[in-house]
Amino acid sequence: FFLSKIPAVVFRPFFWLLFCSLALYSGASAIQSNDNSLSCTTFAGLRQSSTALRLRGGEDVPSPKIKKQPRKESVSRSKRAGLLFPVGRLHRMLKDLNPGSRVAGQAAIYVAAVLEYLTAEVLELAGNAAKDNKKSRIIPRHIQLAIRNDEELNKLLGHVTIANGGVLPNIHSQLLPKGSESKKAAAKEE
Repeated sequence: FFLSKIPAVVFRPFFWLLFCSLALYSGASAIQSNDNSLSCTTFAGLRQSSTALRLRGGEDVPSPKIKKQPRKESVSRSKRAGLLFPVGRLHRMLKDLNPGSRVAGQAAIYVAAVLEYLTAEVLELAGNAAKDNKKSRIIPRHIQLAIRNDEELNKLLGHVTIANGGVLPNIHSQLLPKGSESKKAAAKEE
């Protein structure tokens, strides 16, 4: 077949590389080459500690002790910045918004911090609205009440519609009966 046409000069190094990679992949501890012969020793026959290598002669040779330095735990950018929102994910999303343009690393941190602050603010106000309604779970109605009762959040999210949020309870003063207005005016005077 086609391998017989390849010269031995090219063929021998190819097989040497193939043999070495297969031997090391299978767990070989030592590979030796003597002129025309190849041999390797594997860890399969060793019952001793992994600090010794068994060579062809059968003698144990201690391997040089290389101290591995303890690997530092990877710390996420969110943790470094002291944020809960995922900085890496936001950085990827910012890059996807403008393909071909660069995005600074601090930009993602800034965006994560702003989003985390806004989320915390809305959740705090919505939690208070839920407590006022004697509920332990925040529903869209509580988020709507929280946003519409806060001046700054209402300005930021003025054109946002929240599904199942409802509306603020409000009755225009001109729609109230005239008798109730006079009673309110009398109460204010006193």
